[in-house]
Amino acid sequence: MARVYGGRTNYGEVMGIIMLETRFPRLPGDVGNASTFAFPVRYKVVKGASSQRVVKEADQALLPPFIEAARELEKEGVSAIATSCGFLAVFQRELADAVNVPLFSSSLLQAPLVSAVINKKQQIGILTARAQSLTEKHFAGAGISGIPYAVVGMDDAPEFTGVFIEGKQELDIEKCRQEIIGAAKELTRLHPTVGAVIMECTNMPPFAKDVQGAVKLPVFDMVTLINYAFSAVVRKEYTGLM
Repeated sequence: MARVYGGRTNYGEVMGIIMLETRFPRLPGDVGNASTFAFPVRYKVVKGASSQRVVKEADQALLPPFIEAARELEKEGVSAIATSCGFLAVFQRELADAVNVPLFSSSLLQAPLVSAVINKKQQIGILTARAQSLTEKHFAGAGISGIPYAVVGMDDAPEFTGVFIEGKQELDIEKCRQEIIGAAKELTRLHPTVGAVIMECTNMPPFAKDVQGAVKLPVFDMVTLINYAFSAVVRKEYTGLM
């Protein structure tokens, strides 16, 4: 019989997720709702990492505590690490270099793959929580170079911004849904050559199906990335007929 070895209290949490410190609701589909995933996840909250500090301020003082959180998750036995905010792409290289397991800071990391599989005449459409805060540093961190893209943000969406950026603790789901659908439609109206959509914000995936229904395009987000990461670090044995 094979031998196994201990050394920890708990097992089976293969994916670790570094969380911002927030109090707003997280719907099924949100990275911060554990029922989003078909496998156990282990969360680690970075104290003081508010949406304001990460998104609006890109506060470099947050890098050390995010590195500490990643290292703690690695020590606790996870096989891959993700985060709960796409704007952390700005720290991708530093975070990945701090641990010895794969680290996925942002859904924007999917952009090179998405660009490779759509028509070269098409561009990637990026839906972001705040377009005015998404900079070339974020794109560089995600490896987006020489890739045609278009960005539309939720900057002027009062319900979305009030909750996910400013921290309001009550969410009107239908208002938020319509705001995100409206932004997706605006994205494809302004940029008709968009061939796929990437949702930068990890609070958007609960509405991914709605967006896909509205724009009839492939939709990628942090959940698709985390599921992909899990499938790479936990391979399943194949069975079937020969």
